[in-house]
Amino acid sequence: MPGPGTRAEEGSGGGEGAAPGATAEPGVGPGREPARLCGYLQKLSGKGPLRGYRSRWFVFDSRRCYLYYFKSPQDALPLGHLDIADACFSYTGPDEAAEPGAEPPAHFQVHSAGAVTVLKAPNRQLMTYWLQELQQKRWEYCNSLDLVKWDSRTSPTPGDFSKGLVARDNTNSMSSFRPGRGNNDSRKSVFYTSEEWELLEPSPKDLEESMVQEERKKPIAEGNKGVTGSGFPFDFGRIPYKGRRPLKDMIGSYKNRHSSVDPSTEGTWGSGGANKLASEMQLQVQNQQEELERLRKDLSSQKELVRLLQQTVRSSQYDKYFTSSRFCEGVPQDTLGLLHQKDDQILGLSSQLERFTLDKESLQQEVKTLKSKVGELSEQLGMLMETIQAKDEVIMKLSRQLSECEGSVSSPTSTPSSPVAAPSGRDQLELDKLKDNLQGYKTQNKFLNKEILELSALRRNAERRERDLMAKYSSLEAKLCQIESKYLILLQEVKTPVCSEEQGPARDVIAQLLEDALQVESPEHPEQAFVKPHLVSEYDIYGFRTVPEDDEEEKLVAKVRALDLKTLYLTENQEVSTGVKWENYFASTMNREMMCSPELKNLIRAGIPHEHRSKVWKWCVDLHTRKFKDSTQPGYFQNLLQKALEKQNPASKQIELDLLRTLPNNKHYSCPTSEGIQKLRNVLLAFSWRNPDIGYCQGLNRLVAVALLYLEQEDAFWCLVTIVEVFMPRDYYTKTLLGSQVDQRVFRDLMSEKLPRLHTHFEQYKVDYTLITFNWFLVVFVDSVVSDILFKIWDSFLYEGPKVIFRFALALFKYKEEEILKLQDSMSIFKYLRYFTRTILDARKLISISFGDLNPFPLRQIRNRRAYHLEKVRLELTELEAIREDFLRERDTSPDKGELVSDEEEDT
Repeated sequence: MPGPGTRAEEGSGGGEGAAPGATAEPGVGPGREPARLCGYLQKLSGKGPLRGYRSRWFVFDSRRCYLYYFKSPQDALPLGHLDIADACFSYTGPDEAAEPGAEPPAHFQVHSAGAVTVLKAPNRQLMTYWLQELQQKRWEYCNSLDLVKWDSRTSPTPGDFSKGLVARDNTNSMSSFRPGRGNNDSRKSVFYTSEEWELLEPSPKDLEESMVQEERKKPIAEGNKGVTGSGFPFDFGRIPYKGRRPLKDMIGSYKNRHSSVDPSTEGTWGSGGANKLASEMQLQVQNQQEELERLRKDLSSQKELVRLLQQTVRSSQYDKYFTSSRFCEGVPQDTLGLLHQKDDQILGLSSQLERFTLDKESLQQEVKTLKSKVGELSEQLGMLMETIQAKDEVIMKLSRQLSECEGSVSSPTSTPSSPVAAPSGRDQLELDKLKDNLQGYKTQNKFLNKEILELSALRRNAERRERDLMAKYSSLEAKLCQIESKYLILLQEVKTPVCSEEQGPARDVIAQLLEDALQVESPEHPEQAFVKPHLVSEYDIYGFRTVPEDDEEEKLVAKVRALDLKTLYLTENQEVSTGVKWENYFASTMNREMMCSPELKNLIRAGIPHEHRSKVWKWCVDLHTRKFKDSTQPGYFQNLLQKALEKQNPASKQIELDLLRTLPNNKHYSCPTSEGIQKLRNVLLAFSWRNPDIGYCQGLNRLVAVALLYLEQEDAFWCLVTIVEVFMPRDYYTKTLLGSQVDQRVFRDLMSEKLPRLHTHFEQYKVDYTLITFNWFLVVFVDSVVSDILFKIWDSFLYEGPKVIFRFALALFKYKEEEILKLQDSMSIFKYLRYFTRTILDARKLISISFGDLNPFPLRQIRNRRAYHLEKVRLELTELEAIREDFLRERDTSPDKGELVSDEEEDT
């Protein structure tokens, strides 16, 4: 059986191909990836004779607490979803098995939205695992509703532990984003089945921390009168018996059991399968103990080595001190020798003391081990005594039956003994079956009791949240009444204007309204967030300032823009989120590398989620620079950086001048001590040494700054190599900017072809729009569009290349085509072109225009037009160079050369 969360064939019975575990994809970031719950289950669907179980791929979305189900892992759109936040669970009893001796049914029901959905797992253990995980996810989501702020865009939940400045900033802010959330992580649901499992005992450190947390919770719990906090306190108690198995180990060994256990006996509730599983687990535990012992020996040897090295260092320090000239001045040689002797004695005694301490610790550990072994032997002895006693009773019982049978045989009127023994065997089988059913019902009863208690706790929390929301609603209604009254005063002032310069109450009201409108959310007063409307955050998730500091008029425009972006985000959040499609894609590529495909292209064009952007950007950069990296030595970037720091580069001065002018409105580059400034300097210096023909060009700093928000230094360096040396034509960032000029002519041709009305409008009023678009192409729209749209453009750009720039440049003009056509003079048109891109907020509509309305958009056409215009521009530059040389030659040979003076000289 493949690992948890992997794909399975449709013929696998809907779940046997993938254990529905929460998986962690390796190699994604510096830490472990959060758990991802996905896998195959059978879903009961259809009506009448067509009703039956169908295999579906289930993916849990932790953002909305939805369990989406797809026909296969490759599908992008789900068939439907189950709302786990409002759901409750139940499952069938053991007496509903198909036939005696068969595996108990693995059906469970999800009661949600007034409907009952029946799901079927491959076996009982995996069904229990799904129930446990869904209960845990429901609890975490419901308890986080009153902790998470409404605007999740200001502090997103890190999913893939992204790299770069943005991810590091968000990780640091998570402690204030979800206070108390860590307590929920330690909560574990407990399930029991007929097989003997044991609960995992916590470590002493975890137990101590949990005790401290419980002591802190007591006064809170007394004040809330039983309302539960961040953890669910109900527990069924710990089973003290040895030899029982933890649930996650049972599920982890399902693959081995599936391949080694006979299908006729697999999954039954008898003791034969349990004995074989117990032997497998004992072998596994033995191997782990041997590995642990080996690691302990290695640790002790390393400690001894460290101790010897420390002793050698101390000895050398003493010798250095004693042999120094300052110490030896005025000290007799016999005194110096005595000091050396005493020092050697001190070191020898210290080493003996350390050795004795280590011996003492090892002996104490050995005593503890022996005590634990004695305890285990005592328990085994007690179990053996009980077993012997039970066997003695059986022997006595059988002896009595044997004597009775012998007496009945000797008696002439006695009946044969075989009919007596036969009913006894049938009774024993029936008794064993009843015991198994009893154990199953106990498990089901404990689960249902726990479900009832947990639902009661969730209901109390929901009632508390409802009361809080009602209080907030009342406060907001009062706030609305106050604003309406202020606006009435303002309307009165507009209706009857006063022509005096005196400060009246109406002017004070207008000033107060403007001040209230320009407020941003501040972390200094978090207690006011409950009673005040949710304000716009000072910075967005990328670190860009949402509201400028200086211009009040621009502040109002930026505030309106931020509110409109929030409205679009909340509207899009009601539909199937892009994050679910990406989770499904990563689940389907769990055991293989990402590859270029139409499915991946469509996902990237729709936008990469914030938590996955680092991973996908790095993959795109590695894809395009693989040929460069294969031809370089390891540590290539560090060598370039070391060379740049040791030797002065002609580009270094200009790089230093442009560092603070790169993205001044981003907090990662706003001051000399910002974290991004040094990384930006390192990448630009390393690239200037790699490509001395370019060295440094204004515009490269912005490209690197955007890349550093999601990539580490070395990856951002290779991202710049990708853009300059792979995507863009030659001479794009040289002093002549030849490639940039060519692209502007190509863009003008595309405008006349794709947007003929707008192109004619510009030609009519003699507006050179390439003065605006030149910067779009040079820095890939940095500082030209809002940040949300900027990073979606970069998503497609890093995957598909420079053709994306032409698509989005045309889409921006098409988005505002009607507004531009209404302008009837060149000044107003040019003024509008300077800022109109900042007013475009709907990224989904812009993407639809770029990749839908503008098709077809062949890359061959762009290449051909680039080649055509490149020849024309080169001819023009040659002619200009010839004219320049003629002018200089004529000036040098002119007889009036000495009589030419400047205007300044004439004035003086």
